[in-house]
Amino acid sequence: MRTPQIADVLLLQNRVGLVAAPFVFGDRLNHPPATPQPMATRSSACPGLLRIVHALDGGICRVKLAGGQLHSHQARAIAEAASRYASGVLELTNRSNLQIRGVRSGGENTLIAQLLDAGLGPRNLAADDVRNLMLSPAAGLDRAALWDTRLLATQILALLENSPELHALSAKFALQLDGGESLAMLQHPHDLWLSALPGEPQWLAFGLAGSPSDPALAAVPVEHGLDLVHGVLSVFLQLAGPGQHRMRQLLSTLPAAAFVEHLQARLPFPLRRDQALCQWRRPEVPCRAPMGSIAQQQAGLQMVAAAARLGRISANQLLALADLAEQYGDSSLRLTPWQGLLLPNIPSAAADAVLQALAELDLLTDTREPLGHLIACSGSTGCAKGLTDSKADALQLAERLRASTACPHVHISACPRSCAAAHTAPFTLLASSNDHYQLYQRMPEAAGFGQLLVAAMTIDEAGDWFAAHCATGNSDA
Repeated sequence: MRTPQIADVLLLQNRVGLVAAPFVFGDRLNHPPATPQPMATRSSACPGLLRIVHALDGGICRVKLAGGQLHSHQARAIAEAASRYASGVLELTNRSNLQIRGVRSGGENTLIAQLLDAGLGPRNLAADDVRNLMLSPAAGLDRAALWDTRLLATQILALLENSPELHALSAKFALQLDGGESLAMLQHPHDLWLSALPGEPQWLAFGLAGSPSDPALAAVPVEHGLDLVHGVLSVFLQLAGPGQHRMRQLLSTLPAAAFVEHLQARLPFPLRRDQALCQWRRPEVPCRAPMGSIAQQQAGLQMVAAAARLGRISANQLLALADLAEQYGDSSLRLTPWQGLLLPNIPSAAADAVLQALAELDLLTDTREPLGHLIACSGSTGCAKGLTDSKADALQLAERLRASTACPHVHISACPRSCAAAHTAPFTLLASSNDHYQLYQRMPEAAGFGQLLVAAMTIDEAGDWFAAHCATGNSDA
């Protein structure tokens, strides 16, 4: 738990509009300073814990979760804060984080303070933006994992929090650490990705501006993983020019091989770049939201997974999930990058009861449900840039699909920014007006959303098109 003195300080902040003005603390857990030093608010359009960003439906507060993990007492704190100071609507993000929507003016500081007191912020408040490290939601549990990534993940997060020079990274700059799990999101691009190699001794392959499904640039022994991360981030900050906030922007002017040479000059150990590594490819895994019971590597235990309807749950649902985690599991929850969640460490004998309880909470537990394969942004009801009510249209599309045998993976976006999907979906419906969409299909040779199939169609016409063109169970057709 965070010391109550932190909340007292935050309540005294002078703030403008809905933007929090954070303070930098020393050792917040043990020795909070009597007079904290103010820090200039970081300019960014991305919401954070300390920066509540305005939307049409109120403020958005994003809570970044280490490894997507949430303790039941933290879930209760979020639910209480969302009910008291916001709309009670919570979003599960595609980076395994959580957002509180509809934050009301006047309650922002108290909401932030309650979240900090529950241990949901960084030890160094200046580091909130840069805690962008994604793991498998089954890290340490997955039977297919080559090794447990959680220790290195803890070290990387500590590096990001405790290195002031790294706080200059963009709030969107993201890292992925992959342990070879079968429950893994391999389609989201990251500025730096690391992936476990099979065999002994243990090695980490890595790449830039992509994902573990891409070819690796080089590899290091796992014991050098933290030094590698520090080196990559430092070299990026050294070489990036004006306007180059992401790795892909730097690599548009600097070849990846040249970046690796700069990196090698900084590291006290050699990078592995042999022929075997060049031929290695990370095994693919299904890109769909996990639902149901999944056996853990720990004997007699299961992970029980469900998806949220269009990525949203209510504060009351989160409270009920905390109850389930305490009653059946180890009091923890894990969010997934498919905008869902799982309860780990459930005794096998109780897994069916937990799955039924999740279904009764109106969460998605059946992979045949079309809504579990749809992604939709907040749309025109929550975002000024949205041309359509994409959430309502997604519900209408799902209803249409239930009458057919089609169950396609579809991203419904109310504007070209594609906020709801970090990867290109097999199909994208991009709003072109308040009641029409363009239909795209992902193609290897086509950039962006893919190949344009239909220039204008209503959501009902889209449902008819998928029913006619997508075979049963072939969500990528």
